[in-house]
Amino acid sequence: NNNRAWFVMNKPRYDILRAEFLSFVTELIAAMSKFDPEIAQCDPKKAMFRINRDVRFSNDKSPYKTNFSAALIPNGRKKPSEGGGPAYYFQLGEGRLFFAVGEYMPPADRLKAIRQGIVDDAEGFKKLIKNKKLQARYGALVEEGKLQRPPKGYDPEHPHIEYLKLKSMMVWTEMPLKGLLHEDVKKHLIDGFKDAYVLV
Repeated sequence: NNNRAWFVMNKPRYDILRAEFLSFVTELIAAMSKFDPEIAQCDPKKAMFRINRDVRFSNDKSPYKTNFSAALIPNGRKKPSEGGGPAYYFQLGEGRLFFAVGEYMPPADRLKAIRQGIVDDAEGFKKLIKNKKLQARYGALVEEGKLQRPPKGYDPEHPHIEYLKLKSMMVWTEMPLKGLLHEDVKKHLIDGFKDAYVLV
């Protein structure tokens, strides 16, 4: 039923779910601000993504997403897709809870700043990637879209050259939603985001 006519007829049902999701995001922000105080300034309404899909460059022309999602960004900055910096992202839908932390495909200037940070504090970055809680929860950093060769201007012999090739600086994980209640989902997200705070 992913069509506009059906959605218009059923919008009152969606509005109820959206209000519940907004309440959940608000609870999450309050809980997360205890370990990341900058999250307290995040506006829950602005953190939520619209249900409408961007179909301009997609073969799938279905007008609506099949999940609820939000990106919680420290200091209430703009969306991650607009270069807003690191984010705590999660989505609920199709029987899965998916969550990710960090920066996905940041713009060129932001990616350059991240790479420079790795070069300037190689020892600190080494501690980050060896962080036990981060590794236990997420494993390694996501390597999607990794460069084949070192980026221009960086020493090919740098100890972190494989990380300097990354186009994203993030981790993610997912789990089945079946059997999870409201408080279970909230706990999984809070614990997972707290474990990745070191990356943010």
